[in-house]
Amino acid sequence: MKDILETVILNLVDNKEAVEIKEINEEKSIVFEVRVADGDMGRIIGKQGRLAKSIRTLMKAVATKEQKKVSVEFIG
Repeated sequence: MKDILETVILNLVDNKEAVEIKEINEEKSIVFEVRVADGDMGRIIGKQGRLAKSIRTLMKAVATKEQKKVSVEFIG
């Protein structure tokens, strides 16, 4: 699941070295903390948060197959 998120994020940013994804596993849920360079934060969030919402929706769809809940947090 982390691989999918990492692929999406890396294709959106300019500074690929600054991308850091931390996975926090709990019993029935997973939290992903995504850190990118300050200049790339706008690219990840998108206009009015649409891109961030799409990324979260994609990850929820993937998590449903594994019967888990997922949360994606973008940290600047």
